[in-house]
Amino acid sequence: MKKVSVILTTYNSENTIQRVLDFIKNQKGLGVEFDLEIIVIDDCSKDKTVEILKKNDVILLSTTTNSGGPNKGRNIGLEYATGDYICIADHDDEWKEDKIISLIPYLKKAPIVTSGYTVIDEKENKKFDRIKSGGETHMVFSKNITFIDKLTKSWSGQNTYLGSIIYRSELKNILFEEHFGMVDFDWILRLFYQQQSIEVCKSLYNRYVDGTNLSLDEGYRLKDYEYSLMTLEGYAEEFPKEAKIGVKKTHGSLARYYYLTDKMKKARYYFLKSGLSLKIFMYYLTTFVGSSYVKKKFNVFG
Repeated sequence: MKKVSVILTTYNSENTIQRVLDFIKNQKGLGVEFDLEIIVIDDCSKDKTVEILKKNDVILLSTTTNSGGPNKGRNIGLEYATGDYICIADHDDEWKEDKIISLIPYLKKAPIVTSGYTVIDEKENKKFDRIKSGGETHMVFSKNITFIDKLTKSWSGQNTYLGSIIYRSELKNILFEEHFGMVDFDWILRLFYQQQSIEVCKSLYNRYVDGTNLSLDEGYRLKDYEYSLMTLEGYAEEFPKEAKIGVKKTHGSLARYYYLTDKMKKARYYFLKSGLSLKIFMYYLTTFVGSSYVKKKFNVFG
């Protein structure tokens, strides 16, 4: 029977951690179609997270000091994992009961499999799916297709949000950066480089956002911006055209973040660095007037 290693990092997660563990443990097919190894790495929590974890049947590890992000813990988990397949989980995601059993069959065909997911915006009271459409049960992405999509910061192509990915253990030696400790852009590129992959066209977990998520934090956005540019520079010789596009999209991503958070002077600065297009031009114009309408009607930040 195949074993799935689930790597879960926590920090001050007492309000969500039991819910996450319950969803992971209540997977269809567990003990019949596959086994689970749940590895939790706590980043020196100061609340009751560890107390709750000790009441659960998990492998509990810890960083020696607070690392300020999930990547240190993820690397510890990867080094410890003994499963045939690897999943990376966040402490506030909600797995649907058929998540793993829906993905495992496709791992016989490709080393990386992803799925769609549902975003639940608690602040705006909105809910929407991110699923590949077209009626297929799954989509196959040939070698390097998803890598190129991610290198060019394309919004189309395969879903690669971290919680959607399961992959074979042969790729477990691909570790996360620990310079900032929270950026995964380079990890995604290294994971998908020269690999074929599959996406299951179905929402298999819920991702909650409420305006306090790390991806909406300015410090995180600036670190992601800096590390993305460093990473793209490393691919510029092998993929010059694609890396150049990625650099422009990186500027554009930071511009949209500032647009979304009403820091319009900064938004205009990065829009100008992101290259000319009708869409960018319209965003630029509405930094002066009309941004409220745009943010209400369109998904600005992807």
